[in-house]
Amino acid sequence: MKILLLEDDLILNEIIEEFLQSLDYEVTIAYDGTKATELIYDNSFDLLILDVNVPNINGFEFLKSLRDEHITTPAIFITSLDTIEDVEEGFNSGCDDYLKKPFELRELELRINNIKRLLHLEEDEITIDENIKFNTKLNYVTYDSIKTKLPLKEAQILKYLLMNKNRCISQDELSSNIWSYETVPTSSTIRTYIKNIRKIIGEDYIETIKGVGYRFNKK
Repeated sequence: MKILLLEDDLILNEIIEEFLQSLDYEVTIAYDGTKATELIYDNSFDLLILDVNVPNINGFEFLKSLRDEHITTPAIFITSLDTIEDVEEGFNSGCDDYLKKPFELRELELRINNIKRLLHLEEDEITIDENIKFNTKLNYVTYDSIKTKLPLKEAQILKYLLMNKNRCISQDELSSNIWSYETVPTSSTIRTYIKNIRKIIGEDYIETIKGVGYRFNKK
């Protein structure tokens, strides 16, 4: 699991980095919002851990800009800003959790584990229904005991739709979260990938929302 850590306090940055590495996470660090912005477009991260009061671009502005670009990577704010208005601004900017400083590292671990549980991060297998399972590590679908290997892009799209089940996902959002910043796929390309996934799991799960995008319907 790859984590981007934005924290301008050198000592705290090092403490958190070492703790996350002890949990076997791959950590990339940034000390200011400009560097974090560069990193987010050059890499693929599973989780963002963001301080707010950092140089150049503060954490709230940084995350809001990502959400405006349809980048939905889950994010936890770690900050000394502790009023209810600060918390409200944090969630309005698009965070998934808000952790007030000072905090115990164990609490950060618990918050990360909760996000992993809710969003199926690092799960080896996701159950679509009693007959269909998707192995997210090996990228194959098991349908009635028959295994079918998915190409990489189809696997990434299926996982993203499952992580955001019952929510309409636009083509722009898929593009921002799956393709690199430089290579934007055409609408026709995305439709082809969706068609390929439907051939394997059936037509019923991925609904096309005309003029908007796609929704994975799952209880």
